[in-house]
Amino acid sequence: MRLNWKLSLALVAALATPLLSIGAARAQSDGDPVVSIELVDPKVLRVCADPNNLPFSNEKGEGYENKLAEFLAKKLGKSLAYTFYPGATGFVRLTLMSHKCDIIMSFPQGDDLVQPTNPYFRTAYALIFKPGSGFEGIESLDDPHLQGKRFGIVARTPPATNLAVNGLIGAAKPYPLVVDTRFDSSTEAMFKDLVSGEIDIGVLWGPIAGNFARRSTPPMVVVPLVKEKSGPKMAYRMVMGVRASDQDWKRLLNKIIAENQSEITKLLLDFGVPLLDDNDKPITH
Repeated sequence: MRLNWKLSLALVAALATPLLSIGAARAQSDGDPVVSIELVDPKVLRVCADPNNLPFSNEKGEGYENKLAEFLAKKLGKSLAYTFYPGATGFVRLTLMSHKCDIIMSFPQGDDLVQPTNPYFRTAYALIFKPGSGFEGIESLDDPHLQGKRFGIVARTPPATNLAVNGLIGAAKPYPLVVDTRFDSSTEAMFKDLVSGEIDIGVLWGPIAGNFARRSTPPMVVVPLVKEKSGPKMAYRMVMGVRASDQDWKRLLNKIIAENQSEITKLLLDFGVPLLDDNDKPITH
C-alpha cells in the first residue's frame, strides 16, 4: 500500500529529512553548455511521473502534467521520456534524486523535498457537489447548512481537520489515503459515491475535483475552500521540482514559465483545474 502525496500536501514536508544528503547531479559531456552538467540527458526532457494518477499523469499521456511536459519539451527543443513510479513515499528519492529523471511537473511550494521553480499556478482543496443539491452559495465548512450532511473525505488530508473542527466528521465517509495508484483510487470511489447519492458532498484537492466536475453531466459545482477561519491552509502554490544542485536548469525553467504563463494557464483551465490568484479570486482565462 502507498501514500499518495498528491492528496496529502500537509504530510509531504515530514518526509524530506532522509533525502537532504543526496549528492550533486552527474556530469554530462555534451549537449546544452548551460544545463548539460545537471541533466541525465541534455537532449531529452526526462520527467518523473505517476503511471496511473489522473488528472495528473498516466502512462497514456492523458493528464495535465503529461500535456504540460509535452509543451515544455517543445519549447526546449527536446524529446520527451518518462520514469514512472507510483506517487507515494519514496517517489522523489527513487526518481528525481536517483537521477532517473530531471523534473517533477507539479509540487507544492514550500516543501524541501525538491528545489522549486517559481510557482506557475495556485489552487486549493474544494467542495464538489451536484448542481441543484442545495449547496449553492456555501463557501466555507463552518456554514450551518452543512450540519448533518454526508461528506466524503480522503483520510488525513488537510480538510479532514476542518471537518472535525466544524463538527462534520461524524457523518463523513472516509476514503483511504494509503493506496497503490496502479490498482486503486480513493478519489474515483468518492466520485462514484457522489454520483450515486451515497454521499452529499465531497472535499477534494482542487485539480481532482475540477476533473471530476467536467466529467459529469451536468457538470458538478466546485467551490475552492479559501474562506476557512481555522485549521490548516487550503490553498497552495504549485511549482516544478528539480534537484537542489540544478541551478541553471531551474533558471531555464523559470524563464520558460514566465514567457509562457498564459499558455500554461489555459492548459490547466482546459483540465478543469480551479485556479486562484494571490487574492483568492478565480482565474478564468
